[in-house]
Amino acid sequence: MKNFKERWEIDKNWQLIFPVIGLLALLYIGMKLASIFSFSYLIFTIGIGLLIAFVLLKLTLKILKILESRWKVDQKWELIRIFIVFALTGSSSMLVGRPIISLIGITKENLNIILYYILFIFVSLVFYQIILVFLGWAFGQFQFFWEFEKKMLRRFGLKIWWIDDK
Repeated sequence: MKNFKERWEIDKNWQLIFPVIGLLALLYIGMKLASIFSFSYLIFTIGIGLLIAFVLLKLTLKILKILESRWKVDQKWELIRIFIVFALTGSSSMLVGRPIISLIGITKENLNIILYYILFIFVSLVFYQIILVFLGWAFGQFQFFWEFEKKMLRRFGLKIWWIDDK
């Protein structure tokens, strides 16, 4: 445990929650993907799920190593926290987008399916921006996500005085 804490630059025990959440998420994804194969034997499903989770863990660790040099964070465990915020934001923006589209009165039946999905993606993208900054603040990474948000909006071509401070 001491080596694990040193490797991830964890100073306090409460910071262990982020690697634990990350590992639980990888196990959940591995089991969900394994259940797609729907083996009749539970032991095979668990084995394949663990194998998928292991492969995803190795892939995640490689990505973390690359992003550690790209993103300037104080400690390595903060990368896991940033990934958790991105995952929650992506899921939440889609969950918020559907009711908003329905609230407006737009359905697949009363609008061309292609236009419906274009509008749905646009609405979800707007809420993605808002949720990203909010969850970044909630997870203690406001400055990182605020800079990320400004960079993203500049790439969209938006020049707003309170966003574009450069």
